[in-house]
Amino acid sequence: MDPRAAESSAAESAAARPVVAVVGRPNVGKSTLVNRIIGRREAVVEDVPGVTRDRVSYEAEWVGREFTLVDTGGWAPDAQGLAAQIAEQAEIAIMAADAVLFVVDATVGTQDVDEAVVKILRRSKKPVILAANKVDDTRAELEAASLWNLGLGEPYPVSAIHGRGTGDMLDALVAVLPEVREISEVEAGPHRIAIVGKPNVGKSSLLNQLAGQRRVVVDNASGTTVDPVDELVEIAGTTYCLIDTAGIRRRVKEASGHEYYASLRTHTAIERAEVCVVVIDASEPISEQDLRILSMVEDAGRALIIAYNKWDLTDEERRHYLEREVERDLVQFGWAGRVNISALTGRHVDKLQVAIEAALEGWNTRISTGKLNAFLGRVVAAHPHPLRGGKQPRILFGTQAHAGPPTIALFTTGMLDAGYVRFVERRLREDFGFHASPIHIEVRPREKKKDR
Repeated sequence: MDPRAAESSAAESAAARPVVAVVGRPNVGKSTLVNRIIGRREAVVEDVPGVTRDRVSYEAEWVGREFTLVDTGGWAPDAQGLAAQIAEQAEIAIMAADAVLFVVDATVGTQDVDEAVVKILRRSKKPVILAANKVDDTRAELEAASLWNLGLGEPYPVSAIHGRGTGDMLDALVAVLPEVREISEVEAGPHRIAIVGKPNVGKSSLLNQLAGQRRVVVDNASGTTVDPVDELVEIAGTTYCLIDTAGIRRRVKEASGHEYYASLRTHTAIERAEVCVVVIDASEPISEQDLRILSMVEDAGRALIIAYNKWDLTDEERRHYLEREVERDLVQFGWAGRVNISALTGRHVDKLQVAIEAALEGWNTRISTGKLNAFLGRVVAAHPHPLRGGKQPRILFGTQAHAGPPTIALFTTGMLDAGYVRFVERRLREDFGFHASPIHIEVRPREKKKDR
C-alpha cells in the first residue's frame, strides 16, 4: 500500500473518532485519569497545579469504541494572565468536543470553581460525564455521592491512580458518544512539522502566527509548553500537522519532574516529524543548547530549517556577530534551510512555508541507481581516494537504499576515510540538491575471502 494512501487513511480514521474533552479545575487529576484511560504514561503528570497548559490530544479505545481524548489545563473563572489563557484553551476544547468528562476531586467536594465550570458546560449543551476522582476506597464513595448537587447526573467514583471505578465511567462515556464524527473528505495525510528549540525562543508564538489564531498558550516564562501539541494548520492552501514542543534543556538530568518527561516527549516528536524547524533566538549568541538540538535533528535524519526568531530585536551590530557565529559554529549545518523571522510581528513568517516545501522535496529526493553510479564514476575518476598503507580503497557500486532521509549505500573494496565520505556527500549536494536534508552514507566494504 502506498505510504501516503496509508497516512491518508489513518488521518481519515483519526478525524472520524468522537472527541472527549477532559476538563476541571487545576490539580484534580485530569492528566492522571487520561493516562489511566489510554493505558500508558503519555500526559505529563506532577503534583503541582498547572502542569498541563495547552489542549493535548490522545487516541483512546474502550470496548471496541475508538475516540480522542483532549486533556486541558485547569479551568478557573477568575484567572488572570497565563491562567486566563489556559482557561481559554479549556473552553475551546469544550466547544469542539462531542462529549465532556468533567473531573472533580471527591475528597475536597464541590467548590465555587466547580459551579462556574458547570455553567459553561450547561451552555455548551454537550453530554457530560461526571468523574469523582481520588475515591481510593469505599469510605470515600459517600463523599462522591455529595456531587449529585452539581446537577450533572450520577457522579462516577473513580481512582485515576489505582484504576478503581474507571470501567463503569468509561461505559457511561462511550454510551453518550456519537458513532462517527461528521468529517469532510480527507485527500492526503498532512506533512508533520516539529517546532523545536530551547525554552522561551518563541516556538508557541510561531505556531500561533502560522495558525492565524491563538492555538497554544504563550507566556514570557520559559517552559510554558510541556506536552507536544499537534495542530492541523493551513498555510497558503496546504495543510500541515504542526507539533509545538517543550523547550529542550541543556541536560535531561537538569530537568526536574514534569520537565524531564516533557524533554522525552520532545525527542519523540522529532522522531515523528518529517521536517524540524529549530527556532533560535537571533538576539542572543548561539548557545551549546542550540547546537545540541541541531545535532539531535541531524542524528534523527529529519529535514532541518533553522528559524532565527526575534529578528526585530536585532540591530546591525548583532546581525554582524550572528553571521560570524553561524560561519564558526554552524558550518556542519550549512545544508540546512534558513529563515529570518519575527514570530511576534509576523515578519517573513510567510517564507517559512516555502522553506518547508523545499525541505520536504530535498528530504524525499530519490536518485536512480544508473544516475548515482554515473555520478560516482565521474567523482572517483577526478578525485580518487588517497592511498592508505599502500592500498587505495575503491567505490565499486552505489545505490540509494531509501529516501526520507536520503540514505546512500556505497559498496567498496575497503573502508573509506571520513574526510572522503564528506567529500562525496558535498558533491552529491552539488549535483542532486538534497536541500535542507541530511544525507546518510553507509559504507559497506567487500568481505575478504578469508572472512567468508
